[in-house]
Amino acid sequence: MNDAPLPPEAARPPSHHVLKSLLGAWALAACSAEETAAVEEHLTDCAPCAEEAVRLRDAVALLHPEDSLDLDPTLRSRVLAGALSRRPARIPVPEWAAPYEAEAARLDALLRDIGEAEWQAPVRLTWFDGRRPAAREATVAGVIGHLTAVDGIVAGALGLPDGGGSGSPDERTEALWASGTPTRQTPAQVRSAWRDQGRALIRTASFADGNVADLDVPYGPFSLPLRDSFLDRAFECWVHAEDIADAVDYPYEPPSSPHLNRMIDLAARLLPSSIAARRRAGLAPPARTLVAAGTPGRALHLEIEGRGGGHWYIALDSPGALGTPEGEVAHVALDGVEFCRLAAGHVAPEEAAAGSLGDAEAVRDVLYATASLSRL
Repeated sequence: MNDAPLPPEAARPPSHHVLKSLLGAWALAACSAEETAAVEEHLTDCAPCAEEAVRLRDAVALLHPEDSLDLDPTLRSRVLAGALSRRPARIPVPEWAAPYEAEAARLDALLRDIGEAEWQAPVRLTWFDGRRPAAREATVAGVIGHLTAVDGIVAGALGLPDGGGSGSPDERTEALWASGTPTRQTPAQVRSAWRDQGRALIRTASFADGNVADLDVPYGPFSLPLRDSFLDRAFECWVHAEDIADAVDYPYEPPSSPHLNRMIDLAARLLPSSIAARRRAGLAPPARTLVAAGTPGRALHLEIEGRGGGHWYIALDSPGALGTPEGEVAHVALDGVEFCRLAAGHVAPEEAAAGSLGDAEAVRDVLYATASLSRL
């Protein structure tokens, strides 16, 4: 029989009940250093307490009249990021899924902060249809329903329930809006359907990790590997979050530089195919030369400045050709956020704030091909 004495009470970790009772004092920064460390360690493992901690910190912010009453939309992500920095997640999110997780969390914080009446606020959605700018009126609820429907394509590819119907992203959205589903549901139901599906995507990708990164995700006229599909969803999540933020007068920032760089890289890699599609549709002049797949040809040097910046060489004559510095015939420079808004169809090609040198036709082809990446 082991007669060793039990550890003293002070050496035992505080119970969940005790730590939960300290959340109010923690939010007011009234805990001792030891209590603060114990609470913050607990927040990395207990999701209900982490949510309660965010709500309490939000409430504390409202108690300071000398500060702005506009809640910081990054508060939740900063609290959780601080907690995770002290203890990494047991099941890490794949690096290729991290931008989607971050953008979904930021949009969810926006949706949490707006009032119920604002869910019916008019939202103007814009894109480029290949020839000219296009637009459509929706509501906040309709935009979130649209995101849910298109996220369903990724869910289906992962073997998860797909409540978004069938068809291409545009077909799914038209069917959803024609059904009137977002207007029949409460804001809480619309938000929950989108959020629960997004969390299931992240959870499934995290457990599968490398086994699904190259899984093919069909979007109707094209397909993407899952790693790129998550980037596409991150991009659309950000773009439509900005649409909603503009509609309800909510402060909203672009993604972090590393995440924005990945979104720009995806768009740059899709540009040769977009140029080729415009040529097949008679919207761009034919290629100057025939270039065998895998060999260098003419290229446009795309220089992205500022946030998310970098350099890309876009093959101009064939989607299978290689873009190299040696083949450069034109140079275009744009700000990173401006390039993304062009790719989202929020800026017309002829209005993009771009500096350019060299072959004017190549510059035009790339700017119009970038805008043609957009969709509803």
